[in-house]
Amino acid sequence: MAKKVTFNISKKDNFSEWYSEILAKAEVTDLRYGVKGFVVIRPWGTRIIDKMYKIYESALRCTGHEPAIFPAVIPEGNFLKESSHVEGFAPDVFWLDKDCTSGDDRLALRPTSETAFYDLYGLWIRSYRDLPMKMYQRCNVFRNETKATRPLIRSREFHWIESHDAFATKKDAEAQVQDDIRMTDEIMHKIFGVPFLPMRRPEWDKFPGAEYTVGSDSILPDGKVIQQPSTHLISQHFVKAFDLKFATRASQVPSSRAKEKTKVPWLTCYGPCMSRMLASVISMHGDDSGLVLPYTLAPYQVVIIPFGNDKVGSRKSEVGRVVEDVQAQLLSEYIDVKVDDSDKRPGEKFYYWEMKGVPFRMEIGEKELENDEVSLFIRDIREKISVSIRDLPETIKNLGAEYDERLLARADEDFEGRVVDCSSKEEIKRGLEDGKICRFDFCSCEKEGAGCAEFVEKELSARVMGTLASASEVVDGRGQKVGKCVVCGKKAIAKVYAGKSY
Repeated sequence: MAKKVTFNISKKDNFSEWYSEILAKAEVTDLRYGVKGFVVIRPWGTRIIDKMYKIYESALRCTGHEPAIFPAVIPEGNFLKESSHVEGFAPDVFWLDKDCTSGDDRLALRPTSETAFYDLYGLWIRSYRDLPMKMYQRCNVFRNETKATRPLIRSREFHWIESHDAFATKKDAEAQVQDDIRMTDEIMHKIFGVPFLPMRRPEWDKFPGAEYTVGSDSILPDGKVIQQPSTHLISQHFVKAFDLKFATRASQVPSSRAKEKTKVPWLTCYGPCMSRMLASVISMHGDDSGLVLPYTLAPYQVVIIPFGNDKVGSRKSEVGRVVEDVQAQLLSEYIDVKVDDSDKRPGEKFYYWEMKGVPFRMEIGEKELENDEVSLFIRDIREKISVSIRDLPETIKNLGAEYDERLLARADEDFEGRVVDCSSKEEIKRGLEDGKICRFDFCSCEKEGAGCAEFVEKELSARVMGTLASASEVVDGRGQKVGKCVVCGKKAIAKVYAGKSY
């Protein structure tokens, strides 16, 4: 077993410093751009995010979504069409100082794109034949965040996908919300290895302009909750503000009710943020030696380290030929591979690629060739095994699948232990201090500033995340077996979750 190399920073004892250090040393980001809340994502981080985008975009297209590209600026008039939306987003908007329009509208850098899409949907959706309309775009959005920023976690620029869908009926729209939750589970959870709770947000924390919001909450090693993809059923007030309507099937409308020949569509939106998911991948799987990346997301899934001497005509030339052949085999099977034939010492190479999170380090030298095998170091369990040089691509793929299964199992086990049931205010406080998500009976999720919500959010500096939703039914927590509110002692109507957040 290779000697374990550390940063001399314990992820468990000092997550914040560990996180900052690994982003820098693994060359994921660079904070020296000089603008608060904006970071440069370096090639290693960009390649991980690019794989995330490809997986998500493939899933969206397979479910009938078409790609689009909208401008990064939004006219102020779009925001003013729906009062709750402008009220919710006004503090977060970056306004351009220079007026580049021919009219009077100021321009904003998009904080999100509902108003941009819906303005055009009003032109594109004319008939029931145009529905459902399902589009997405891969883009950056900008929020004038005033709180302390953390690279990839809380920023002023997010790299994400946003899908905007229109349907003829509420039932179809709610089915899309459920599909969005399933997509988060199938991709972020089962592929990226990031477990989460789908939370129907309390009324005061839903998306501005939504009838309801389901957010996906994960938790980082420091016990703070990070919001991941959210999906929203958009309010009809919002839709009507953009004059969206479509002609129904004439055969379905009695001639005496001609005014009902047009209806208002139901809309949903969904926003998986790649930069935030990258933060969770790094935080959940990494260790004191650096990154531990899922095989599916690693920029290089295999790094090959050749061994040999420098004498002309020596065995090294044969090692070189075998290395080239192995590299070609792996590439032909779409396995991302890198040959490190630099003049660095072996120990330096080992440290570097372990720190970068490459799942498999393959060592090939004279000893390996004599035995017709390669040595393979497995990053997550830090074990070295011997593998036959025959059928290497298939072997690597099988080991890669097992690798990701281990990461997911460990993440799920850790996440399960992070949720605790609480039956008193003292237990909630203690659970939050211990870095847990607290689950308890609660009297209301309807009014911001109500006494019980205020106790959690003001006195405990935590957030009422909401009630558990699922891909089979979006619920608000009512109907569950509950007792008395643990905060005020009155009859509870829901079981809610709360946690400290970024």
